[in-house]
Amino acid sequence: MTRLVLVGPPGAGKGTQAITLSERLGIPHISTGDLFRAHVGEQTPLGQEAKRYMDSGELVPDSVTNEMVRERLSEPDAKSGFLLDGFPRNTKQAEVLGQILAENELGLDAVIQLKVAEDVVVNRLLARGRADDNEEVIRRRQQIYMSETAPLLEYYADILITVDGVGEVDEVAARVLEALRDHS
Repeated sequence: MTRLVLVGPPGAGKGTQAITLSERLGIPHISTGDLFRAHVGEQTPLGQEAKRYMDSGELVPDSVTNEMVRERLSEPDAKSGFLLDGFPRNTKQAEVLGQILAENELGLDAVIQLKVAEDVVVNRLLARGRADDNEEVIRRRQQIYMSETAPLLEYYADILITVDGVGEVDEVAARVLEALRDHS
């Protein structure tokens, strides 16, 4: 069983790594972005609630996100492990995740931090060329990530694995898998 959380700044390649790692480890990649899209698309009660916030440009509250994650982790494919991407974002969500897992007498195996220098991430995101991605906006998102995530990294200090997130997809994935082997 492998239960992992993947963290890293916007542009660190979390989504790409999550897909690669979930394939190699044989566990589902659970992204909060995908959960939001699925719930909104299927017009579930949680999806309708999330959409109200999203449509008004507000962040979806933790209570809605927590419930989506709780539901997803109860599905059969997540019983043998999972890779969470985008959750938890803060220590309050981390506490809820701990409670969800504790209800099934489980815990996390590791939290993997993809470490990428801010300038590298800024250049990656600028290269994507999205209309809303200018350097100022990107650097602001990096600051928000750091202020939200720093306490999370402390919270998970005993199971935190930091991996250099710069390099080819397979290189970074190999580093993560090696670090996981060394950790267990």
